Amino acid sequence: MPREHVAEIFVRQARACERLGSPLYAALMARAAGDVRDGGPCAQVLAGHLDTAAEDALPLRLFGAVHALALTGRAPALAAHYPSAGGQAPEPRHADEAWAAFREAVDAEREWIADWLERPPQTNEVGRASLLLAGLLYAVPTAQLPVRLFELGSSAGLNLRAEQFRYAADGYAWGPVDSPVLLTDAWEGGVPDWLAEGAARHQALRIVERRGCDPSPIDPLSAEGSLALRSYVWADQPRRLKRLDGALRIAAKVPATVEAAGAAEFLSGVDLEPGTLTVVWHSVMRQYVPREEWRAVRRELDRLAAASGPEAGFAAIAFEPREDDADAGPGTGEPDFRLTVRCGSGPEEVLATAHPHGLPARWWRARE
Repeated sequence: MPREHVAEIFVRQARACERLGSPLYAALMARAAGDVRDGGPCAQVLAGHLDTAAEDALPLRLFGAVHALALTGRAPALAAHYPSAGGQAPEPRHADEAWAAFREAVDAEREWIADWLERPPQTNEVGRASLLLAGLLYAVPTAQLPVRLFELGSSAGLNLRAEQFRYAADGYAWGPVDSPVLLTDAWEGGVPDWLAEGAARHQALRIVERRGCDPSPIDPLSAEGSLALRSYVWADQPRRLKRLDGALRIAAKVPATVEAAGAAEFLSGVDLEPGTLTVVWHSVMRQYVPREEWRAVRRELDRLAAASGPEAGFAAIAFEPREDDADAGPGTGEPDFRLTVRCGSGPEEVLATAHPHGLPARWWRARE
């Protein structure tokens, strides 16, 4: 890709960072775009990866790599400007010092960054559990029904433990009161009736199986895995980092399996079991799946839906952009991302819309 095209990708991501509450990354992304145009260190370190990395993910890969440098002490001058590493974020109009440190880190660690750029970006965003769990409370028809939970694009599988998190909004609280993950202000405009009813129906959820898949799964209990997860959280968003830290503590106590497999391959090995509800969910992963594979995923979901009945239930829960917008790429913030639920062979329902990181949600389904 020509440098101007790559620079425009960074400009778009800068706008998204601004909308999604990261003024530091917005300022640095905009400056990185200029560096790409000028053929500076950012352009040079990206040059060998334009064909191997999806273009929309290039800014996230680069910023994840540089964040990892700050977190591990390899870029102390930059760490001084990153709250995640104990520093102080500058005001956007005073970001030149932070940019100088960022550019210096890229220039000094080209080989290390080039290796990191080979990895797909993996933001196992815990805030999205607020939507997924809401969909689950809606979909499970009776209290204490055993749930088999399967996740596509699991990354580290943190959201396979979603019922272990605490959710709170005005008039709504659900989950263990002592959970290290607290998702507050989960809903705006009032909690929808369908969610209030689901929360009242289920004082707890009985998850009897937790399995996921990812082409490149992350082990959240390893030092390398936890660093990768922290690196893809934006450095000036401490609430997201705190949620992630809490989810890592839960992962150490609640087992879940994430297989190295594509979504269609994984689903082909999933069948319904009598006396249980089989749930397949995914969040903000559709844009990473090739269209042909996604068609195969839909066929597998239809197979499971057709096989469902009173003895063996099925539900599909997704938090994604509209399917015709999925190729727009991650992090754009436009259009709203939607929570959809399909119970058995019934129609897909749109229940809510939300910020791509999951908080806060807005109810969509008409009040009953």
